[in-house]
Amino acid sequence: MNLLVSEPAIPYLCECGGKYFAKRTKNCFGIFGYSGWTVYFCIENIVKFTITANMATKIQQILESNPNSSLFFGDWLTKQGLNPKEQHSYMKRGWLTRISKGVYALKGKSPTLLQTVAAYNSQLDKQCIVGAYTALELRGYSHYLSLGKPKAYLFTDKGNKLPSWIVQGEWDMAVKYMTTSFLGTGLKAVEPMAVDGGSLLVSSPERAFLECLHLPDAASSLLDMYYIMESLTTLRPKLMQSLLESCTSQKVKRLFVYMAEKAAHPWFKALKLDSVTLGTSRYMVVPTGKYIAKYNMTIPKELAEYE
Repeated sequence: MNLLVSEPAIPYLCECGGKYFAKRTKNCFGIFGYSGWTVYFCIENIVKFTITANMATKIQQILESNPNSSLFFGDWLTKQGLNPKEQHSYMKRGWLTRISKGVYALKGKSPTLLQTVAAYNSQLDKQCIVGAYTALELRGYSHYLSLGKPKAYLFTDKGNKLPSWIVQGEWDMAVKYMTTSFLGTGLKAVEPMAVDGGSLLVSSPERAFLECLHLPDAASSLLDMYYIMESLTTLRPKLMQSLLESCTSQKVKRLFVYMAEKAAHPWFKALKLDSVTLGTSRYMVVPTGKYIAKYNMTIPKELAEYE
């Protein structure tokens, strides 16, 4: 804050030892100071200081109520008391960095993909599900470490697509995104899970495995998926039954039942397969392979012959 002294211009020694030689202007006001001299304070600087202090207080209150958040959506910030004009001011003053229209990160922070998904769900009341292989890995069921950049399998229903800046952005994980309702439009067998300081909607092992089978490239990794099936010794038969009955993909249901029977897990015996519609038409999982008469489908030879 600048200190200005009345005419004649003489040095004013402030407590920090700095000397000020200045004249009064229309933007200053005076108070009686040391040694009988009137000291003038610059109103413009006081206003700037007050605005900065108030901004710091506002953002601090938001951070204290959301200590694990480093990404904020404009609509959500508005509900917290920061209107769009104020959000722009925070960005200009260096408090926030713009990621996309109406989306900000704290200055100096780089939110992870999963932190971003958690904020997307919680701040905008969305339901983006972390599923398939990613869910299995988060729950400790992956039998091998992924090579290269880790993948994040994300699912939404067709009426609530993820924004393009999330799907196409540069993140710490490669985004693998699908819109699907093959298990219904609700959150059946989806459970909250704390990851990277945020709360995610993560598929249960039962649902995640069905999601893996539903992936477009599933046929090329069926043996790897069977290795995972061998480790799924504690699946819940009632939940599995409910998912199989609501599943609309005959391919997924046939492959799951075949693998579960082959693995001979105790929970498989508790399934009521008479209530699961597997269909009767022949299904070619791969163009060439081994035909499994019981399920009327052709699967990779290496899976059929694996012991």
